[in-house]
Amino acid sequence: METSLYLPVKRFLEDLGYSVKGEIGRCDLVALKHDDPAVVVIGELKLSFNLELVLQGVDRMSLGDEIWLAAQLSARGKGRESDARYRNLCRRLGFGLLGVAKSGRVDVLVSPTAPTPRKDPKRRSKLVEEHRRRQGDPVLGGSTRQPMMTAYRQQALACAAAMTTAPQRPRDLKQAFPDAQKILRRNVYGWFERSGRGVYALTETGRSALATWMPVPVPTGPEASGASA
Repeated sequence: METSLYLPVKRFLEDLGYSVKGEIGRCDLVALKHDDPAVVVIGELKLSFNLELVLQGVDRMSLGDEIWLAAQLSARGKGRESDARYRNLCRRLGFGLLGVAKSGRVDVLVSPTAPTPRKDPKRRSKLVEEHRRRQGDPVLGGSTRQPMMTAYRQQALACAAAMTTAPQRPRDLKQAFPDAQKILRRNVYGWFERSGRGVYALTETGRSALATWMPVPVPTGPEASGASA
C-alpha cells in the first residue's frame, strides 16, 4: 500500500530539516521548516511511477512551493523511473522525484531544483530540414506501422521515375536532381543497380516501389534537391 512509502519519505524530509505530517488537505504529506514557514513542501505517493502521480503533482502546484513525487522502485530497475522522458517531464515541471526501495532506502532521482533539460540543437535542426525539404504534406499525422514518405524517399522516387525508360548516369540526372549521385550510390532502398560503368538502372524492387508510391505526387524538377534520409 502507498502508506508503506510514507515513513521512508517522512524520514528523508526530516533529515533535510522539515517537520512532516501526513494527509493534510488531500495531500499525502505536507512538510514545513520551523525557521521558514513560508515554504510549503508537498509530497505525493504512489506504488508506481505513472501519469496519475504527475497529475497529482500538477494539482498541488497551486498549494505548495516545492513538490516531491515518490513511488516504489521497480524490482529490476526497468520501470518508469528509468524512462528519461518521465524524469525530464518532472524536471520541466519543477518536481522532485524520489524512488523508494523495499528496504526503505530513498533515492533522489530528480531534484526539484534540477535545471530544465536543454533543447537538442542537432535533432531540432533535422526537424526543420525535413520540413523544408519535404514536398507537400504526403503523410497523415499519427500514421504508424507503414513506410513514411520522407523528403529523401521523395527524391529517390523522382530519380527512379526518370529512369523508367532507360538506365541513367548520375551526371545526366544532376541538373534536375543535384543529389542524384549520392542517392544512386547509397541505394538506401535497393531500387538501383549498376548496369555499366557509371550507369544505373532500376531494379525490380525499384519498379515495384514506383507502382506503389507514384499515386503520391513526386517532385520531378530542381525543387526535389537535397538528400536527408
